[in-house]
Amino acid sequence: MPDQPVLTSAQIRVVESLGHDLMQRAGRSVARLAMRLAQDTGGPIVVVAGPGNNGGDAWVAASELLGTFNRVVVFDVTGTAPRAAAALTAREAFVAAGGVITREWPSVQRPALVIDGLLGIGLARPIEAPLEGAIASINGSGSPVLAIDVPSGLDADTGAIRGYAVHATATLTFLAHKPGLLTASGPELCGTIECDDLGLGHAAREKARGTVLDVETVRGWLAPRPRNSHKGAYGTVGVIGGTRGMVGAALLAARAALLSGAGKVQVGLLAPDALAVDPLHPELMLRPVDDVVHADVVVAGPGAGRSPSATTASLFERSVLPALLAGARTLVLDADGLNAIAFSQGLREALANRRGSTILTPHPAEAARLLGVQTADVQADRLAAALALAERCKAHVVLKGQGSVCASPDGAWSINRTGNPGLASGGTGDVLAGMIGAFVAQGLEPARALRFAVCLHGAAADALVARGTGPLGLTASEVALEARRLANAWAGPVQ
Repeated sequence: MPDQPVLTSAQIRVVESLGHDLMQRAGRSVARLAMRLAQDTGGPIVVVAGPGNNGGDAWVAASELLGTFNRVVVFDVTGTAPRAAAALTAREAFVAAGGVITREWPSVQRPALVIDGLLGIGLARPIEAPLEGAIASINGSGSPVLAIDVPSGLDADTGAIRGYAVHATATLTFLAHKPGLLTASGPELCGTIECDDLGLGHAAREKARGTVLDVETVRGWLAPRPRNSHKGAYGTVGVIGGTRGMVGAALLAARAALLSGAGKVQVGLLAPDALAVDPLHPELMLRPVDDVVHADVVVAGPGAGRSPSATTASLFERSVLPALLAGARTLVLDADGLNAIAFSQGLREALANRRGSTILTPHPAEAARLLGVQTADVQADRLAAALALAERCKAHVVLKGQGSVCASPDGAWSINRTGNPGLASGGTGDVLAGMIGAFVAQGLEPARALRFAVCLHGAAADALVARGTGPLGLTASEVALEARRLANAWAGPVQ
């Protein structure tokens, strides 16, 4: 299927300028979905209308619904006349047809559905009265809630809550997806998301630098293997990390690379008393670190540790990492590999000037260290942070978390829709790093390898939870095994 575009509010405004009758189209679309969602309680549909274009969509929907539903009540929160001509016409039609308008939350039996048309994508400041009270009434209604375009109070660009926000059962968004629906608090507030491009899908795709990352997007990226295959065709992944007390991190990454289809996996453990063999997966080749740096793709940093002194670098920071940065092989930097770079100006410069491709896998705190800001700053605008890292480091980046953001140096980005809280456990990031390395080794170019692994990683956790494993107690090892099953299912049978 074609990529689903994700547009910022500014880009949406440009696409809007290319259309006509958009408010009528949007309102009719809301009415159609409302009829599907309304519960048969005998109660009315309550439409909450704000003063802007979002409220205009709500008035059109209310007018459409009045002819098809037994009762529709509009809660006109501010009482001001709609600014848009189409909205004003719809309001007048609603009144002329006998529609009920109230300035307070209607005293009716439990609504069959509440339609949130209070605020749209133009929200730029914290919610205040009377809108705060309207949001509280929507959330306290006990009814399913359909949000128009974006749940009121949610920043459409960042996914931040502007003080108060509607908790929707479903969101019908228009023209294209918005970043804030897919990351940070967005997925928690939106419920199920449907997108109606209002006939402007082609224009939306032309403007988009961002796309939705989901199973349907990536399913065909990994081709089925031909029968005439050999391990050399699927590359060698090297994993370097695992200092004393943290060997498990490197082994998790290496095992994930093995389970994700790499032809060979070499492990260079940094612990002086390291294992000679992995008893769970003796297929892994435990080698001296100096040998592992020559693998086709190197995953560096899982369990590498940090020097306890700001003035005394570890062997990894002083020797291994500079050699990797100076090389031309694709390099996946995770965990302490990222931290080492954050604390060294010389390593940051070497990273930005690399000849080979680089993939970074930070969680928000690691991203904050790399950018020289606070974690809260990263979380306040996850898309901007990921794009800034990709540009500054000349790297493909995944900013992990709810709605992981993948960004590339050319400004292209995607937001992942798979995954669940079961991934909030130790070792899952190491597994992701190993998976990325494996897909690079198998021939996916770095941007695709990153996105494929991120989506697969989350989908594996979703599949496990659907079968009753987690989210509580879900382990990284289980994710790696389930990812193997899904990757084979997505690729299809051997040719």
